[in-house]
Amino acid sequence: MNLQQLRYVVATAEHRTMTEAARSLYIAQPALSRAIRDLERELGLTLFARSGRGVVVTPQGRRVVKLAREALDAVREIEMLAAGSQAPGAELRIAATPSLEPGLAGRLLPAYAAEHPGIRVQIVRCDGRDSVVSAVREQRADLGLTDLPVPTDLVTHPVERQEFVLISPPGAGLPEPVPLARLNGMRLLLPTPGSPRRREFDHIFTTYGVRPVVAVESDDRAGWLGVVKDAGAHLLWYRAMAEQAARAGLEVRALSPALKKVIAVVHARRRLPPMAQDFVAIAEGGSAA
Repeated sequence: MNLQQLRYVVATAEHRTMTEAARSLYIAQPALSRAIRDLERELGLTLFARSGRGVVVTPQGRRVVKLAREALDAVREIEMLAAGSQAPGAELRIAATPSLEPGLAGRLLPAYAAEHPGIRVQIVRCDGRDSVVSAVREQRADLGLTDLPVPTDLVTHPVERQEFVLISPPGAGLPEPVPLARLNGMRLLLPTPGSPRRREFDHIFTTYGVRPVVAVESDDRAGWLGVVKDAGAHLLWYRAMAEQAARAGLEVRALSPALKKVIAVVHARRRLPPMAQDFVAIAEGGSAA
């Protein structure tokens, strides 16, 4: 058994299809299938069983996958120690959405850079929570910053609660804070039907018994503030967008009762490299209240 075979096992377990696993490893699917079969013969174990178009991990396979992840994490950590985690070129990749990136860049990254000036941080830009989860699972990012909930195969470290605010066109004439009941009949810009964000908003509306009017449906966050200004629609989103909204000449008001979401650093269930552990420690130093 070698490290390449361990990577094959972990990728197959994470993707649950040989095709997706092979794509993530940049090899042909038949080559991956042969490598897994050869390893199973070598070990005398059945690691994966066919299930429809995909594969499932067998009980024996789950143990092997766990040990393979630990071995790969240990090798990576040894390589980092040999190179020096503060060496020029060391890179920490963090996946984040556009809504949370300002808070990441404004608070967490400066604090991290002050303690780790030799480490370059790359922000992996994602268009939503599902994209952050995928980036972490597929190892395109070491860590993710997103709101909860996320799937239980990821580890979460809550760092703060962000409140939703109402972003309105100029001259809206609304009170501060805005009672949630005022959303009845209000023209809102909402994510597209069927999207995770839209389902969350629909749940909020049902919970509080309000029925807004859907004015615009869009997942293009970069254009939301322009839609609020030009179409006269209102937007419910995180306070992190408040400063940008104010610069655009829009009005920002709190809600009553307040609506809040827990923001967390997330990562795969594996041993983190020291530079990622340090970032989590700095992030957890913030308030989660």
